Amino acid sequence: MNAVPSSGRPARQPLYGPEFAADPAAVYRRLRAFGPTAPVELAPGVRATLVTGYDAALHVLRSPETFSKDPRHWRDLADGTVPPDSPVVPMMMYRPSALFTDGEEHGRLRGAVTDTLARVEAGTLRGYAERSADTLIDRFAPLGTADLLGEYAQVLPLLVFDHLFGCPAGHGVRLVEGMSGMFDGVDAGKAYELLVATLADLVELKRRRPAPDVTSWLMEHPAALTDEELVHTLAVLMGAGTEPQQNLIANGLRLLLSDDRFAGDLSGGTLPVEDALDEVLWTDPPIANYAVHYPRYDVVYEGTLLRAGDPLVVSLAAANTDPAQAGRRHPGNRAHLAWSAGPHTCPARGPARLIASVAVEKLLDRIPGIEPAVPVEELRWRPGPFHRALVALPVGFPPAPVVGRSGGGRAEGAPRSPSGPFPPSVTESPAPEPGRPRSVRARTAAWWRGE
Repeated sequence: MNAVPSSGRPARQPLYGPEFAADPAAVYRRLRAFGPTAPVELAPGVRATLVTGYDAALHVLRSPETFSKDPRHWRDLADGTVPPDSPVVPMMMYRPSALFTDGEEHGRLRGAVTDTLARVEAGTLRGYAERSADTLIDRFAPLGTADLLGEYAQVLPLLVFDHLFGCPAGHGVRLVEGMSGMFDGVDAGKAYELLVATLADLVELKRRRPAPDVTSWLMEHPAALTDEELVHTLAVLMGAGTEPQQNLIANGLRLLLSDDRFAGDLSGGTLPVEDALDEVLWTDPPIANYAVHYPRYDVVYEGTLLRAGDPLVVSLAAANTDPAQAGRRHPGNRAHLAWSAGPHTCPARGPARLIASVAVEKLLDRIPGIEPAVPVEELRWRPGPFHRALVALPVGFPPAPVVGRSGGGRAEGAPRSPSGPFPPSVTESPAPEPGRPRSVRARTAAWWRGE
């Protein structure tokens, strides 16, 4: 850490827009020419440094004494250089949760999360995931076509989380819409307000009527979280369990159905699901660039000056595909950084992987003849600096039978069938603008109606 800083830096590479969304790997390759860190823009006028090297990423993630997670260090936001209505601010600004804190405060908030998640039994979680998967597959199995993102990967985590967190009908839809809007940077401020308002309603409900669910268990924890801390802790948990979870499921299915290394095994009766998930977590992690840190003081790393208070964004995707790590990317090796590392390692990686495995295995077991409906290179990706997310994953298959688990195909505790009343959050489904994909709310509303 004592080299002389470089005198000239390249123009900042934008991590937004259709070009980056279509081929982020090409952007990472260009940025590696400047060493393990490179200057980028997260949104117009929002400057940051992207960590692209695996060793450099580990150094940042494991050095909280040098690199803080607290966005109150962010100089450009504090002095107004970055306006508060910038589309990336809702994903980066300070909130009282384990994600944005250090030291003792982080330990207290994270302890409440890890202790609460430890109360979720794996068998119970698997049951939720299996019933939810059957419910969704029953909706499209007889049709022979489906969008595995909008009709499956996007909705399945929502159903599971409705169970786990004790969400009343309609809350989950609004939560997913809020998180998706924040990740996409489309009306991110409104999406954040929707997320917080929905979670505040949930906290108020559970204060009045606690139940054996994650929300109530968090309230009971000795850490004595305030209502504000509860809201933002729930936002972290649900945010990590919905948007990234749907991307892991969808990206895993895309790989299994389109890559000859895996697709050939499927026809022979072998389901290399775990290998495919490992591959996705190495090469196409659902959260591509995040784990934002702020140097506590000016630091020189590999000849580059990292100034105090400037955002340092860890590219989990670029670090995992660092050419120096090529020999480590093989089946069974899980030394990737998709779950981050250090004191902020994802505390829910076990449950997240279990849900994704169940989702993929259940689908391929129920519909073994499934095939992509379009060439993989024609699939479109949602823009945004933080995630790796498909717009849709259309497939075709021989029509398959309905199993009708849990009362005509409805998972216990899942939303009501289309014959029943809709929750208020999904009754409105306006037509999308030409050329724009349907919103999360519209997609989920269509699922409820059986469309």
